[in-house]
Amino acid sequence: MSQTSSAETTVDPVLAAERAHLVRAADCLTEMRTASTAVTDAGVDAWASERLGAARAERLRALADDRGVPAFFGRTDAGPAGAAETFHIGRRHVRDAAGDPVVIDWRAPMSRPFYQASAADPQGLARRRRFGFAAGELTSYEDEALGSGEDDGGAGDLLRQEIERPRSGPMRDIVATIQPDQDDIVRAPLGESICVQGAPGTGKTAVGLHRAAYLLYTHGGQLARTGVLVIGPNRAFLRYIEQVLPALGEIDVDQATVADLTARVPVRAVDEPVAAVLKGDVRMAEVLRRALWGGVTKPTDSVQVTLAGRKYRVSEQRLRRYVDDLRRAGTGSADDQQVVHYAAGRERLAMAVAEDARRQKEAGGGSPTDAETRKTARSREVRAFCDAVWPAVDAAALVAGLFSDPGRLARAAQGVLTEAEQELLRWPVPPRSVRSARWTDADAVLVDEVAGMLERTAGYGHVVVDEAQDLSRMQCRAVARRLAAGSLTVLGDLAQATSPWSAADWSQTLRGLGRPDTTVRPLTRGYRVPGEVLDFANRLLPLIAPGLPAATAARRDPGALRLAPVSALAGPLADVVRELSATEGSTGVVCADGAVVEVVGMLTAAGLDIAALTDDGDAPGRVSVVPAGLVKGLEFDHVVVVEPAAIVAAEPRGLHRLYVVLTRAVSSLVVLHRGELPELLADPGPAR
Repeated sequence: MSQTSSAETTVDPVLAAERAHLVRAADCLTEMRTASTAVTDAGVDAWASERLGAARAERLRALADDRGVPAFFGRTDAGPAGAAETFHIGRRHVRDAAGDPVVIDWRAPMSRPFYQASAADPQGLARRRRFGFAAGELTSYEDEALGSGEDDGGAGDLLRQEIERPRSGPMRDIVATIQPDQDDIVRAPLGESICVQGAPGTGKTAVGLHRAAYLLYTHGGQLARTGVLVIGPNRAFLRYIEQVLPALGEIDVDQATVADLTARVPVRAVDEPVAAVLKGDVRMAEVLRRALWGGVTKPTDSVQVTLAGRKYRVSEQRLRRYVDDLRRAGTGSADDQQVVHYAAGRERLAMAVAEDARRQKEAGGGSPTDAETRKTARSREVRAFCDAVWPAVDAAALVAGLFSDPGRLARAAQGVLTEAEQELLRWPVPPRSVRSARWTDADAVLVDEVAGMLERTAGYGHVVVDEAQDLSRMQCRAVARRLAAGSLTVLGDLAQATSPWSAADWSQTLRGLGRPDTTVRPLTRGYRVPGEVLDFANRLLPLIAPGLPAATAARRDPGALRLAPVSALAGPLADVVRELSATEGSTGVVCADGAVVEVVGMLTAAGLDIAALTDDGDAPGRVSVVPAGLVKGLEFDHVVVVEPAAIVAAEPRGLHRLYVVLTRAVSSLVVLHRGELPELLADPGPAR
């Protein structure tokens, strides 16, 4: 390795040449943007003008210049010295006026050796160069010779500095530091669904987002039609990651929580854990299926309908056949894919009755038109028949009626739920109206399940699901309905599974998501969390995830972990926060959800200007008090954990929650506790 800094008295000629290329790249990007702005409307027709305008706007967005982000971050040299072919690698493609590449998009095939090449497998490269920047200015470079076949010791200083760089505010991309195991996942084919079992600090979230960016680049035309969806555990998390894809040039990606996707009723209440677990059980899909299709009845009489001014009678026998055929196409087990959705079946039944009358008229020598047949299907007589045997259904009303009527629930749940389980679902007092009911998040998922039975849910071409280990089976089904024929990137960590319904392995979740054959790819190398912090948190693994390999760290820092037993909390807490907030980077003070007000009060009384992070608030600031229930997926340069025992005691899977809390630190972790630490953490023996 060789490294040169701009602080040297004499500017290195290589550094000067690279700075000149950086200026050239910026000038070319400006020219590309100017050329796109100058595109004129050919005036062929309104549709062409609209499409041209949309394409131009999209192009301008893609060429938007982020002043704080350099045009390139790396370079590859392929071939012998003196005749090497060089490519600068950046976040987007930049070309000159002649169309020659000045910067290669990191997602292009020719960029892959930058991420994959090693001394043992140089992949045609003689050298890989990384650049260091400060305030947008190129300040240093570092070369890695790859053609010798000798390993020079691993990652260089610039790579380590970029990985460890303090990060305040929203999450940033990792495009300059993607490692080979991460790159393999990022560049997986569109048709392949992948589950990433990622230990803390392995970059699984960033990998999932970069895979979305890669797929949009590689399959832009297809995904422009079908779309990409990113699902996160809460809105605080989505705000934290919301700038990653735009920084990579991808802005047309939907981001939502499961609660956002299933927001068909106003949520006003919270289930007790035992009820939430039951409502998240996949058996509920069968109960709802029975409740819906059980409302379809057999015709008991013939029907007389009017077609083109004449009346025709459709016999009870034929009506029964139409109903039975359509009902079989829409029912089956809850795991079967419906051929006919309930609402479509109702429309087809109306059309089947009208077609029967049409055949009768044709048998008599008539020739009714399609329009006349459709008019008959919409007639009062046919609609009345459908209302009687195949009634229209509102999803929320069905669930409300099921929970309000013990007899109806018993019929739908017979052989599926016990009497005690049915009692957990019953509403003691029927609501005055559907909207006034005290709906919970789990109820909303059930309403969405019924809505998916009624009509087909629009699907995406690719879905990224983060923190998927916390999804219930019914939530998995809600995600699967948005997937259609597309593929999945499932991200999570079983050791961080904090929901009461969390599974012990990925097979159950992947079945629920409709992709049981998805490959599980582990990421166990932590690049962001110091080894001392990981070793401490890993002491919990034998109890919370005994079959899971422990995360290993790419770096160590002897000062990264401090355990601080205290007799009183307020003073020591304020001192630690004051000390950390004076350093570079972000600080998260993490406590049990119920202690947030108390902790904020302590720090405010000490003269510190600090606020609590909320699900509906802004992204984390430089210093935030964070409820343990919201910290998952976030990271801070410094983390202060307040009273670990209280975090454990606050919920049934409290040790899993504590494992999450302990692994949010990038630079340092301070644990303040008045009481005893959990037994596994108090043990002075070696960490797992």
